[in-house]
Amino acid sequence: MDDEQLQERLRARHQRRLAYMPWLYHSQRVRRDVHLAWIVDWQREVQAELQAHENVTIGADSFVAPDAQIFAEPNRPVIIGARCSVAATAYLHGPITLGDDVSINPGAHLEGGRAGIVIGSKVRIAAGAKLFAFEHGLAAGAPIVDQRTTSAGIRIGDDVWLGANAGITDGVTIGSHAVVGMGAVVVDDVPAWVIVGGVPARVLGDRRTRKGTR
Repeated sequence: MDDEQLQERLRARHQRRLAYMPWLYHSQRVRRDVHLAWIVDWQREVQAELQAHENVTIGADSFVAPDAQIFAEPNRPVIIGARCSVAATAYLHGPITLGDDVSINPGAHLEGGRAGIVIGSKVRIAAGAKLFAFEHGLAAGAPIVDQRTTSAGIRIGDDVWLGANAGITDGVTIGSHAVVGMGAVVVDDVPAWVIVGGVPARVLGDRRTRKGTR
């Protein structure tokens, strides 16, 4: 293997690392390491390809993994703010709006339904989190497959942390600065600053009065 082939293999490996750990892209982009200068051009190509085929808007200095699954029809746009990251294997189907500095980690699933998902700025969505902005009817008079769906939408405030494998159901609003614990299923609105966990999610505390880092 000659040096050029080795460099190509190393580059491909680093692209995969960035796809699963996009926070590295942001730190490396800011440092402007000479040997990593190619990552900005690579991201520009990835995003241009996505925007050529889907109704997607991407803000400055954001990162989108090549194998993130983003689908946005003309009436279901996906709007991504500045300095956001969408990691590998994440699934986004519009309508979805992300504020600035939002991170969506591997395996997260966001389905906008008809009413859409609106997410504020500085939000962290951990691996495997699920947000579904629609519901199936449950009436006994017809099979589930024949039931109509409804969509009220999901609203997430600023500075919110959704833990790994958390589930957010249709119609829920999560206030700014709130935290949803790992594996929680949120079926009711969450006030600002509140920490919730469990199935269904219940109030566990308040960030403003919680002591320590845990």
